[in-house]
Amino acid sequence: MAQDPKLKEIMTSLDDDKIDMLAATSVLQQRATDIRSQHVNWQSYLQSQMISQEDYKFIVAFDTTDNSQREHLLKSDKLQCAKTFLNLLGHVSKDQTLQYILVLVDDMIQEDRTRVELFHEYATKNKESVWGPFLNLLNRQDGFITNMTSRIIAKIACWAQTPMERSDLHFYLTWLKDQLKMQNNEYIQSVARCLQMMLRIDDYRFAFVSVDGISTLLSVLSGRVNFQVQYQLIFCLWVLTFNPLLAEKMNKFNVIPILADILSDSVKEKVTRIILAVFRNLIEKPEDGQVSKEHCIAMVQCKVLKQLAILEQRKFDDEDVSADVLFLTEKLQSSVQDLSSFDEYATEVKSGRLEWSPVHKSKFWRENAQRLNEKNFELLRILIHLLETSKDPLVLSVASFDIGEYVRHYPRGKHVIEQLGGKQLVMQLLAHEDPNVRYEALLAVQKLMVHNWEYLGRQLEKDHSDAKPGNMSISGKA
Repeated sequence: MAQDPKLKEIMTSLDDDKIDMLAATSVLQQRATDIRSQHVNWQSYLQSQMISQEDYKFIVAFDTTDNSQREHLLKSDKLQCAKTFLNLLGHVSKDQTLQYILVLVDDMIQEDRTRVELFHEYATKNKESVWGPFLNLLNRQDGFITNMTSRIIAKIACWAQTPMERSDLHFYLTWLKDQLKMQNNEYIQSVARCLQMMLRIDDYRFAFVSVDGISTLLSVLSGRVNFQVQYQLIFCLWVLTFNPLLAEKMNKFNVIPILADILSDSVKEKVTRIILAVFRNLIEKPEDGQVSKEHCIAMVQCKVLKQLAILEQRKFDDEDVSADVLFLTEKLQSSVQDLSSFDEYATEVKSGRLEWSPVHKSKFWRENAQRLNEKNFELLRILIHLLETSKDPLVLSVASFDIGEYVRHYPRGKHVIEQLGGKQLVMQLLAHEDPNVRYEALLAVQKLMVHNWEYLGRQLEKDHSDAKPGNMSISGKA
């Protein structure tokens, strides 16, 4: 399962064991510590014929504090280990016992990650799915059971030689995504931790994107989450951007504006560091230079240069932060110098954050109106989409103005806007509660109603000249 070489190198300093130590304060880890101190009466399960003699013999021998005894047992009867654990997970129904079994499994593979292969070897030999027993547990009601199971699945999926199959992978990543969206999920750190592991592997990245994963990450980050969860979810975005194709597509999800907002509010160095690392990848990783340029412009428009200037004055423990600040400052300043007004306008529209910036002035429209037809009217479609979906009066006002100016300066503009469904949306805004929106919508509608701007221009010029005494004729130029 391929990993970016640079990412692999960085990960050696972010080893799973170290990250697990950092996450030891999570709800899952705290509860696991309590569960380890409990005791299961395996004899009662044998007597009630809920487990076989074979499984009873193994689990009693395995359930000991003696590491060397466990190690010997695993080497001498490794397939029995996988068989017993899978049998127990499939047949034990009591939550408390299931919790204990899952902690045993997690501790076993955490001690030696090659032990994940025991489950694959057993499943292959018996022509069974290694994932079935675990994925079934994700449907349980108990939060500890589902999240400890999820943690084990992530370890098997990332540490084994055999990758997770497509349908199982889709099911698991959808489950993780839904857990992120759950209101007040006390296990959200554990969910994010699983994603931090999974998204280092390229095949898993694309599967996550296909279940609308990026939108979900950004939706959660746009809300109120603590800095630890912020860091973990931005870490997920960071590992996604190591794939050049995903780095190119990332800002279509508005990642730059959202992370720029978090950067301006961030007081934790680890959150600042990971945002800067994402921004650097968004410039370095895309193979299309034009996309890197667009990302730079988007960062400039989101006031990232201002934040970088503030960060330059701070002292950081991590040298990488200072290096990233320097890199980003140079790239963004360079992009400002090369910036054309149309580049600036296109980036602003794509960000969805319209404001009364200089590019909305009439000189811009005289020179650039026709360029809005490029890429199958991409920018016009975005403006019309904003009219339909935005709740921000400023965005609605500016979008209405821009559509009116496009119609005014492009001869077939009225026809294009009607075809794209823009005229109806502008007319609906005539009844908007905000007076500025109503005003701009009214102006846009007036421009849409004029049939021939060139004829109107000639008429205005003629009327103006006729009004001057002694002026009997005038050129017909508008």
